[in-house]
Amino acid sequence: MAVHLITERDERVAPGSVLHCNLGELVVVASRPHQQRWLVRFEGYEGRDAADRLRGLLLHAEPIDDPDELWARDVIGAEVVLAASGEAVGRCVSLVDNPAADILELDNGALVPVVFVVDHAPGRVTIDPPEGLLDL
Repeated sequence: MAVHLITERDERVAPGSVLHCNLGELVVVASRPHQQRWLVRFEGYEGRDAADRLRGLLLHAEPIDDPDELWARDVIGAEVVLAASGEAVGRCVSLVDNPAADILELDNGALVPVVFVVDHAPGRVTIDPPEGLLDL
C-alpha cells in the first residue's frame, strides 16, 4: 500500500509500528520509501486485493513522547514569555507551516519563528527574539 506521510518521523512506518484507522490497528510488517511516498505492507493484508481494502484510509499514530521536541499540541494555547524578563507577550493561537522555520502566531498578531524558542513547558513557551521582532 502506498502511504503519504505528513510527518518527518519515518519511524512511524518502521516494521512493528502500529497505526490506527477506522478498521482498527494496523501493524507494519515492512516499508520502504518510493518517490514521495512509502510502500507499506501491513500484517493481515497480503496481496493487492487486500491492500486495496485499505485505499483512502486516514491513518494515525499515538503521539510521540519526546520532551525535547516542540509539538503543535504543546504550543497552541500556551503563554509566550520573554527569556530576558519573563514578561508575557501573548498566547500562541496557531503554528504556521513555513519552509524556513515554523512560526508561532500570537493572539496579538505577532509572528515568532520557532528558532527563537529557547524553552518550553506545559502551557508556557519562552522566546528570545531579536529586538524589534514583536513591534507591531
